[in-house]
Amino acid sequence: MSKALIVAAAVLLMTAETWAQGPSAEELASRNLHRRAVEAMIWAMPAVNADLMLQAMEKSTKAKVNEIVYWSKPVNWKNQTLTPNPDSIYFMSFWNVKDGPVVIEIPPAQGGSIAGNIVTVWQMPLEDAGPEGADKGEGGKYLILPPGHTGEVPAGYIVLRSDTFSGFALLRSNLASHADADVAKSVAYGKRIKIYPLANAKEPPPTNFSDAYDVLFDSTIPYDARFYRSLDRVVQAEPWLDRDRVMIDQLRSIGIEKGKPFDPDPKTVAVLVDAAREAHVLLSQRYDAGFPEINPGIRWFPAAMAEMVKAAQNGYADPNAYPVDVRGVTYTLGFTGIKRIGTAQFYLMVSKDKDGVSFDGSATYRLTVPANAPVKQYWSATVYDRETHTLVRNMPSASRASISPGIQKNADGSIDVFFGPKAPDGKEANWVPTDPSRKFELLFRLYGPEKPLFDHTWKLPDVEKVSK
Repeated sequence: MSKALIVAAAVLLMTAETWAQGPSAEELASRNLHRRAVEAMIWAMPAVNADLMLQAMEKSTKAKVNEIVYWSKPVNWKNQTLTPNPDSIYFMSFWNVKDGPVVIEIPPAQGGSIAGNIVTVWQMPLEDAGPEGADKGEGGKYLILPPGHTGEVPAGYIVLRSDTFSGFALLRSNLASHADADVAKSVAYGKRIKIYPLANAKEPPPTNFSDAYDVLFDSTIPYDARFYRSLDRVVQAEPWLDRDRVMIDQLRSIGIEKGKPFDPDPKTVAVLVDAAREAHVLLSQRYDAGFPEINPGIRWFPAAMAEMVKAAQNGYADPNAYPVDVRGVTYTLGFTGIKRIGTAQFYLMVSKDKDGVSFDGSATYRLTVPANAPVKQYWSATVYDRETHTLVRNMPSASRASISPGIQKNADGSIDVFFGPKAPDGKEANWVPTDPSRKFELLFRLYGPEKPLFDHTWKLPDVEKVSK
């Protein structure tokens, strides 16, 4: 036998031995479970995000489905939803149309206004509400229809055809300032919102409002087995969407199947916990890698990538695109979907200073907001915990805005906002506290954004570190 044949035979023998000593059936099953659990977390993030808020409402407030939970003052750190706005008054309704169509009635923009978004449980926008929404500030009755609804649709409604039984409406009652009178006015205006079954449209019952201010409302994403229990609730309650049918077997392989209890044994739970941690790392790394900047060379980036915005606005209609990975990252950071992004509001985020170093809560930073900010209403800069993407716990305040009381302007009309564990001397009105033991990120909101933001004639500069 030639030397070459001897070598080839030896290689084949080694390969056969390797396969014979390869992973056992049990090991392969565990790997498969782990891999599919990682992908399930990324795919399911928006729906689980919504379910966690619903669970928080039901556990920590008196509000129920098809009612309204609201915050009677701008939210403090006890609102542990993802990146909430502490410069607005929040009204939320978790709606469900399984028993029939539901109406959400928005009042005309007289004496107040709403910046609202109505979304499915997958946080796909059905419509925006308020002056920049479908009612154009004239007020309107938004009629949410169940999946596959074939009944007659009455006239006089803004019709929203949902492909899920549940979802929520995020309805921000805009603030003119933080003065008590303006807060009370914003709350009173928001309480003119109504929600009721279409069946009761002739004589709508009073809408129930439950105040969640100063209540610990915790819907942070749990990167462990609890995530999959939440996902199971969604699967049991909602119809499968055609675009997601590929996940039926994927979820069955990790123990989640419509019509059957989800009851993983301890060994499966251990794999799910490990998979959740891996998914968390993947999502976090994708966020840290950065989104495309709004202005080249400056680190601020829009809070949602262009491909995600396009998919959400057209209802995932493009048969050649389904940005699941980007969607997963997006819904680790915030909640809701916006149909007309850039009209009622626009969001910029940053987690690193001018030099590309992550924000450290023990240091002090300065953001100089240039004069003539392109907003019809206000701008704000808010600090969030980098790990959880929520308001930093136990902090007395979380933001400074152009409507903040006593905020100081520079001679040229610009405004310096400081972030750090201690206010610089004489700058208390322009300071946002940070936790020296936590890293943080910033979100800059523009309410009523105007053309100079989008044609780049007005640019928000980088955040600079001013002391250790």
